[in-house]
Amino acid sequence: MEVKSTYKYARISPKKARDVARAIQGMPVSEALDALAYTPRKAAQLINKTLKSAVANAENNFELIADELTVKEATVGDGPTFKRFKPRARGSAGAIRKRTSHLYIVLTDEEEIPEPRERSSKPKKRTLKPKKAAAPKAVKKEEAPQQDAPEAASEETAAEETE
Repeated sequence: MEVKSTYKYARISPKKARDVARAIQGMPVSEALDALAYTPRKAAQLINKTLKSAVANAENNFELIADELTVKEATVGDGPTFKRFKPRARGSAGAIRKRTSHLYIVLTDEEEIPEPRERSSKPKKRTLKPKKAAAPKAVKKEEAPQQDAPEAASEETAAEETE
């Protein structure tokens, strides 16, 4: 059975909260609570609060045992952004975006949980390869058999010598 809990309009940017949420996915609830208790980030406190709420929902509403639960999903979505402005030089104004986020935690009592895909630390860069002209390819194909011919001849002579 799945148990859900949400924390909406959390005053933290989603980018900062996602790092902590990814760390607890797939963990048993007791390990996740311990990990969040010793994580020195604001997001850890907010996710800890949401996780405890999900555990309380499971115990009170669905009569599940907290020790048997695992974190199936811990996701962070974008909330509304508060837009503020700060005065800048020469009468201009600089925009300040105060981001909020929605925290979602799903707990399950099922045994097997698919592990989240690992993401590489660096995003892959896509580079455009220059297009090659068609004529040089044709020349290379013609040159390749000529280079192979002396090798084939040397193999034939080696076979004759052994006979």
